[in-house]
Amino acid sequence: MLPPESAAPQVVSREIGVGVDTLERWRAESLARPAKERVWTAAARLEAVITTAAMDDASRSAWCRENGVYAQQLQQWRDNAVRALAAPEQVRASPSQTKEDRRRIKELEREVRRKDKALAEAAALLVLSKKAEAIFNRNKGEDE
Repeated sequence: MLPPESAAPQVVSREIGVGVDTLERWRAESLARPAKERVWTAAARLEAVITTAAMDDASRSAWCRENGVYAQQLQQWRDNAVRALAAPEQVRASPSQTKEDRRRIKELEREVRRKDKALAEAAALLVLSKKAEAIFNRNKGEDE
């Protein structure tokens, strides 16, 4: 019902099964809120990008003011859409990169296991040394 989709209340009412009066009240409440508090869905953002793509700067600025959007937001939405539509080859890692990543992960996991074992051994030695010290200190106290 709100820009950029701007569907008629009767159509939306039939689609979602909510009365036209209720939809009009919700629309009025939404329009009463400051524009920066409005939530733009992904579909609405894409529609805004498509709508403003062919506009010149003056028209785009007017559209942005009318819809409560900053030109920078619109550009960011456009960049996000382009990035999301990038060819899978551009987004995915190459098989050799994936193999290298798996090898590196295994190497790091091996190193973590080795360090965990060394840490456990150091903790055990520390506990044993404290127990030995406690035993020998107790025995010294009994001898005196």
